[in-house]
Parts: sequence; C-alpha cells; structure tokens
Amino acid sequence: MADVKERNIIARWLKDPERERFNSFLARHPKGHVLQTWEWGEIKSRTGWTPWRLVLEEEGQTVAEVSVLERSLPLIKIPIFYASRGPVLDLEDQMLFDRLLAEIRMLAHKRGAIFLKLDPDVPSADKELEQYLHSRGFRSAETGKGFEGVQPKYVFRLDIAPDEDTLLGNMHQKTRYNIRVAQKKGVKIRLGTKEDLPEFYKVLKETTERDRFLVRAYSYFEDLYDTLVPAGLGQLFIGEYEGRVVAGTLAFVLGDKAWYIYGASSNSHRNVMPNYLIQWEMIRWAKSLGCTLYDFRGVPGDLDEDNPLYGLFRFKKGFNGEYTEFIGEWDLVYRPWVYYLWTRLEPLYSDVLKPLIGRWRRR
Repeated sequence: MADVKERNIIARWLKDPERERFNSFLARHPKGHVLQTWEWGEIKSRTGWTPWRLVLEEEGQTVAEVSVLERSLPLIKIPIFYASRGPVLDLEDQMLFDRLLAEIRMLAHKRGAIFLKLDPDVPSADKELEQYLHSRGFRSAETGKGFEGVQPKYVFRLDIAPDEDTLLGNMHQKTRYNIRVAQKKGVKIRLGTKEDLPEFYKVLKETTERDRFLVRAYSYFEDLYDTLVPAGLGQLFIGEYEGRVVAGTLAFVLGDKAWYIYGASSNSHRNVMPNYLIQWEMIRWAKSLGCTLYDFRGVPGDLDEDNPLYGLFRFKKGFNGEYTEFIGEWDLVYRPWVYYLWTRLEPLYSDVLKPLIGRWRRR
C-alpha cells in the first residue's frame, strides 16, 4: 500500500454548512453510528461538550469521519477527547487510521487534552483491531461497572432482514406469546409526538424509581426529540391500554441500523405485556425504513441469575438477537502524568461526588 502522503489524503475540520454531507457518509458506511452524527454533537454541546468534526478525503471522496467531543474533567478542569462509537472508516486501512489519529493528536496538543477515548462498535472477536490499537499506544480502559462503559459493552443485536413471520418464529416461545397477549388485550402502539413527551417522562420516572436507577432531566429528552426526530434520526413510541399511557420508548435510527435507547413502563397494567408489543412494533418500524440491524442496546456482562439486571438480559434475549461483546473502551494518552492523576481521582468522583451532585440538582 502506498504511503499516506502519496495517496493525497486531505484532512478538514468541518463547519456547520457541511452537516448533510457529513451525515450522509455516516448513513452509508457499515460502521456509521448515530452517536457520530452532527446532531448528536449538537445535543452534547448543550451538556458541556464541544464537538469537533473531522473528515478525510481522497480523490474528492470522503473516506473517513470522526466526531470528537471535548470536555473538561471535573476536579482537575483539563479537557479530554471522546469519539463515541467512532471513528467511521475502513478499520483495516491502517495508514488511513494513522492519518486520522495524527490529525486528532495535533488538535489535542492545541487544546491541551489529556487523552482520546474510543469505544468502536466492533465485536471483541476482532483481535486485529485490538492489536492495532495496542501498537499505536492505546490502552484498555475497562471500568467493570454497570454496563461496563460509557456506552454499553454488551448488547443484543438482531438481524431484521428476514420477513416478519420468520422473525416471530425465531423468537422465544414466551416472547412470541406475550406479544400476542398484548395484541389480544387491546394494547395499542403508536408513533409519539412532542405532546406525548410529558406523559412519556412521567412513565419513565416510574420505571427509574422502581428499578432504582437515575434519570436525566425532562429538558434533556425535549432536546433529544427536538434535535433528532425532525432530522429523521429518532422516533418516540407510545403504548396505550384503555386510553392510558402504559409504556413508551425512544429509538434512534441511521442508515440501515436502529437502536432502542430508552424504555419506560408504568407500574400498572404490566400484565398486558406492553413492553413486548412495543419492541415488536419498533422492529417493524425499523424494517419499514429499510433497516437490517436492530440494536437492543445494553445488557449486563455478568449473566448470573442473581444479578439484578438479569431480567433485562432475559427480556431482550427472548427476541433472538445475538449477544454481542464489543471491544470496549481504549484510551490514547497524550499527557501521562495528568492521566495517572485522573485515573486515581475518577473513582472518587463517580462513586461519591457525582451521585451527591445529582441528588442536589434534582432537589
């Protein structure tokens, strides 16, 4: 393979007018991800992050893209870089990957960033990528907490290319039965609108209180809806029973992939199985858009039946998706001593200070 310079690869940090072109490449690329889109960078910019969008071009064609988020760390107030589910390129083209990392490194030096974090949408079985990251100085940054990362390391992914009868037939018998129970009981699933957000959030809070995990402020979900849904990158779903909202979900979509992101279920009428039917209708919706992959998102890596999250694993497993472990988080360190300091302070912040700040804000 020719030297990168001989290939005449041009690198550009983009501005707003190229939003459509940036997203178009992501939608077409096999490794494109909604968390790399222009709109996701806008959402994160309203929660303390600064987005930087890089494109590499060869012979007038885009060959690589990455959206890098910058944020100053708490306690030490020095920035980090994070490319959520990126970068997007032919990961086997090492010279192209090298050029992309070199461009990010130059920006990191200008901004004083401590490290770049990657968590590519790549299964752990891909040992070649792992070897490449090691060879370029990356180090594994596994935390082993919760869903094992900023983005889930373990997910269920379902190939939805087959017809609906085949998909139903491949499901666990109990899952298929519960979908039919919901249909017979009269549960109705519809596409949600902005006016449904308050009721969705109310049910979401019920869910988080019941299952004992934190929920973001209502304004965050407003922002998600306003930014992603009009752009065709998201959709709200509402489940109703006897005229009452009993379930709701939020899905993301890009190209031929869809992701189940947030789910909510009321404490009442759980016996009519709305959660099963709403998943099925989301799969049908994704198929109608031409998607061939449906990602159920996070499940635990600890599959012990005593794990409080095991029920979530069992629910998603019933749809017959493939249990997938990703390669995980990898850090490329630019400032070793500051990185060392942060890795010692971060557990204190995450386990003690962050929960206290969260409770204070909710009050």
